[in-house]
Amino acid sequence: MRAYRFPEFAEPLYPCKDRDVIVVGGGNTAMDTVRSALRLGAKSASIYYRRTEKEMPARVEEVHHAKDEDVNFEMLVNPVEFLGDEKGNLTSVKCIRQELGEPVESGRRIPVPIKGSEFVVSCQVAIIAAGTSANPLIQSTTPGLATTKRGYISANEVTLVTSKQGVFAGGDIVTGGATVILAMGAGRKAARSIDEYLKSLKRAIKEAEKVAVN
Repeated sequence: MRAYRFPEFAEPLYPCKDRDVIVVGGGNTAMDTVRSALRLGAKSASIYYRRTEKEMPARVEEVHHAKDEDVNFEMLVNPVEFLGDEKGNLTSVKCIRQELGEPVESGRRIPVPIKGSEFVVSCQVAIIAAGTSANPLIQSTTPGLATTKRGYISANEVTLVTSKQGVFAGGDIVTGGATVILAMGAGRKAARSIDEYLKSLKRAIKEAEKVAVN
């Protein structure tokens, strides 16, 4: 049996080879994604971001490396419609140009669409890398689990204990979008807390058994 190996085969990813790829977003994930598309053989790879480069949350070095690899940057642009053929394959994206409005409470300026500025670009692969949010199913399917106003799980910063007995949480579902390193660190904290929890539970069971025997 023949071995299917990267980069000859891009499975299980939808192949980017010889395709026009658009990545929507301006963070580190967007930079990683668009550069990976180039490595997978994309004919063109572009970043589409609704604000200016100055407002991009990606690290400066990430943006610099992407430019060095000939990634195309389209600022103050936002997709409004994905267009396809009769088979359901993506063929192009309809976008609209933006301008920055007045700052909101957070201090960031809200992008405002420019009427009549719509345009269509060729695109066979579109990847949305425009931020993360908590899964709303958590609140509706887990009674007794406290969450924040933004829907993230409330957990003790040190022990990662949640409001639900025996449940510990860490990583992006607690902090919001962050790094893999921080999530790994949270996993280590949670592992220590879980180990102590199980040991204390075991001790409690033994004590209960002694009482029952006496």
